[in-house]
Amino acid sequence: MFAILFLLVAAEGRMSGPFPHSAGWGDIISGVVALPLIWLARNPARNKAVLHLWNAFGMLDLVVAIGLGVMSAPGSLLQIFPDPGSEAMTRLPLSFVPTVLVPMWMVLHAIIWVKLRRA
Repeated sequence: MFAILFLLVAAEGRMSGPFPHSAGWGDIISGVVALPLIWLARNPARNKAVLHLWNAFGMLDLVVAIGLGVMSAPGSLLQIFPDPGSEAMTRLPLSFVPTVLVPMWMVLHAIIWVKLRRA
């Protein structure tokens, strides 16, 4: 849901740089690929490599989105992309993503990694 919102906000010109496209499409790809993996997760020992690959992609997507978001933030010492950058992420409802959802998803990816190691 937020992935599509990122792309729509970028299309309106309220976010710029690679951040909204990378975060949006990365989330869409991760979510779409997760659907058939639900079936494979029924037997994690047999499908461990594929599940690890998806989990790593999901975590990498979050890490890249954080990095690009910081490099797109107006006023950031690391800003290398022009305004408006990722300024829309500082206001609700989008501010909910980096402050609540991304940390929660990172914890969930860590839990998945631990469970796969034990499988």
